[in-house]
Amino acid sequence: MHQDSLDIYIMATFFFLILIIMGCLEVKSDPEPLQDYCIAQTQTSQTFFLNGAPCINPADASPSHFTTTALSKPGNTASNPLGFNVTLANIRNLPGMNTLGLTMARVDIAGNGLVPPHTHPRASEVTILIKGSLLVGFVDTSNRLFTQQLREGDAFVFPKGLIHFLYNLDSKAPALSISGLTSQNPGAQLASAATFTTKPSIPDEILKKAFQINGQDVSRIRRNLGG
Repeated sequence: MHQDSLDIYIMATFFFLILIIMGCLEVKSDPEPLQDYCIAQTQTSQTFFLNGAPCINPADASPSHFTTTALSKPGNTASNPLGFNVTLANIRNLPGMNTLGLTMARVDIAGNGLVPPHTHPRASEVTILIKGSLLVGFVDTSNRLFTQQLREGDAFVFPKGLIHFLYNLDSKAPALSISGLTSQNPGAQLASAATFTTKPSIPDEILKKAFQINGQDVSRIRRNLGG
């Protein structure tokens, strides 16, 4: 075989093997657990940091570690001007959730309330509407918007890392939804706050160019967002 042809063959084989390896690897938000459960030790301050939380002695496990009433109580939607409240069930109030790769959330939204555009960098999310009427949606990386009006009992999924929102279409009645996320620490980043309320601030010139606004607009938005 000619040397040039041999080099091309070797390179093609190499890239083919890489593709096979990538296809065989299952991508997960969180690592797989190595035991039946790892009840989070949250009673003492952390003196070392790891990707998760330390476990208590399995012999000390009890049913109370695997249950919580955190999602049973309505959240205070008047605590912010957007009219929403998110209550999480996570390892702080449900320590048996540690290493299981999931988080639950109760989302209360006042009339005309909005959970503003935000992302979860480490998790996909599925939301089921329990009460009320919601307009939900997400934007993909080609700037295509997917929206849906949800009725009670409807569910909608938000892909990992994509900007999404929930808006209460009813001007008076509150809405309630429950969400499941595919990480015990999904993270949440509000697009507006991440842009205009950073410490230190993103330089005004960058924001002016990025959003095609003037300096007064930048100052006003920062002030309105508490930045």
